[in-house]
Amino acid sequence: MAPPVTVNSINPKVIECEYAVRGEIVILAQKLQEEIKAKPAAHPFEEILYCNIGNPQSLGQQPITFFREVLALCDHPSLLDRSETHVLFSKDSIQRAWKILDQIPGRATGAYSHSQGVKGLRDAIAAGIEARDGFPADPNDIFLTDGASPAVHMMMQLLIRSENDGILCPIPQYPLYSASIALHGGTLVPYYLDEATGWGLEVSELKKQLEAAKSKGIDVRALVVINPGNPTGQVLAEENQMEIVKFCKEEGLVLLADEVYQENVYVPEKKFHSFKKVSRSMGYGEKDIHLVSFQSVSKGYYGECGKRGGYMEITGFGADVREHIYKLASVNLCSNISGQILASLVMSPPKVGDESFESYSAERDGILSSLARRAKTLEDAFNKLEGVTCNKAEGAMYLFPRINLPAKAIKAAGEARTAPDGFYCRRLLTETGIVFVPGSGFGQVPGTWHFRCTILPQEEKIPAVVTRLTDFHERFMDEFRD
Repeated sequence: MAPPVTVNSINPKVIECEYAVRGEIVILAQKLQEEIKAKPAAHPFEEILYCNIGNPQSLGQQPITFFREVLALCDHPSLLDRSETHVLFSKDSIQRAWKILDQIPGRATGAYSHSQGVKGLRDAIAAGIEARDGFPADPNDIFLTDGASPAVHMMMQLLIRSENDGILCPIPQYPLYSASIALHGGTLVPYYLDEATGWGLEVSELKKQLEAAKSKGIDVRALVVINPGNPTGQVLAEENQMEIVKFCKEEGLVLLADEVYQENVYVPEKKFHSFKKVSRSMGYGEKDIHLVSFQSVSKGYYGECGKRGGYMEITGFGADVREHIYKLASVNLCSNISGQILASLVMSPPKVGDESFESYSAERDGILSSLARRAKTLEDAFNKLEGVTCNKAEGAMYLFPRINLPAKAIKAAGEARTAPDGFYCRRLLTETGIVFVPGSGFGQVPGTWHFRCTILPQEEKIPAVVTRLTDFHERFMDEFRD
């Protein structure tokens, strides 16, 4: 008798979806790590350098003290009644913990909350959005989620009715989008970012791809924009954002704005502007544009990936549709309370005059300035490699260099039945212990090859990454030189 579940009998949408940042190269890296642990001399390197995923604390980044103090007090409220707590914890973290606990029914962080999240925490987030943008925000528009990813899935579930529904998505893109579109049975409609102009987003390209999709009978429902970019690291200019907002309004598209890297901008000539702020500054209100904005506690300077906190702010949707969005949220009961608290802290950190402000500012600025230095060091290193070009690292946590591989390397990759950039990344891993993600996992212009590298290894380890990479690259190019 055949087993009840085989690869041939599972949902084909699960087989279709892929997620490169935890794919084949990373699985091999984890295997090598176990081998090194069992036998330190098993490989020509002592450790695996994970440059594959935006997971800052796994690579040594320290959490923000104020955030963790508040979390600790909320999770163990009896500490608030002890005299020594006033010595160990800052005054404002104690005050914030009391305020948050008073907003949580029963002061119980282990209990379910409202399906959109604790109302008082949503109030704090709405106030933070309003302070950032200069335009009102409604806590009832905010849905707290376990990181931004469930919010993206929720919107795909809402918008995709069949394979005839399309979502305009950037190429290169973060694989969450291609995976969620595949899982929910829709069609990814690609629009290509222009590498020659620093990964520019041209509205003419959006129009071209929209018309091409329509000609195939695809009903395009939404446009995904990732700003700052992942994996490409560009920061959109405000004028460009205005063009995008106008395009969505004219074409009747939902604008899905992935803004989880809003704190990660490293160049003085660029500044983050939320699409909510841009649309409101253009005079567009609730009735003019459907906008969903995503934020997460996993990125920025906080890097609290494991706490799984985030939110989406939904504007422009009618009350009848919002009822169904709430129903989708209710199916999952609620997001975790620690993540909800962190989301409120991220959007409402210590202010001037608070006891923790100076230490908080020093921690935040230290992390962001170090990330900027690491980004520049890696950018420069990539541009010195033969056949490699890398655009300026303006923001986010990644670089996406282009590599022109010799014909012999491309042939060898074909014989190994793998993509050429995957072949390069696999060799890099087995010879140096460095983990990059092949560009083919993010999408790229056909005939071009890339890889994504995070800027997250601790600053003192960046020289080792550069040295190992440079030595390997020289050997690789010599081996496969035409």
